[in-house]
Amino acid sequence: MKNFLASLLKRLLLISGLTYVGLFLVFFFDLDGKFIYYVWEPLIQKRYDGMKHGDVTQMPYGAKAGEKE
Repeated sequence: MKNFLASLLKRLLLISGLTYVGLFLVFFFDLDGKFIYYVWEPLIQKRYDGMKHGDVTQMPYGAKAGEKE
């Protein structure tokens, strides 16, 4: 039982240490910001720029969005 607990503690410390190092590297090199700027935004822009958008300025004042006259 003692050997099992020591093995479990070592494994937990190793996993938490690797997680800490990984999160530190993401923070230090700003990897989340780079991912958003270089990968996510181009994908989103490509998707939403290709969508058909109605002219909101031509909609009557009392109409709800998405309704036709």
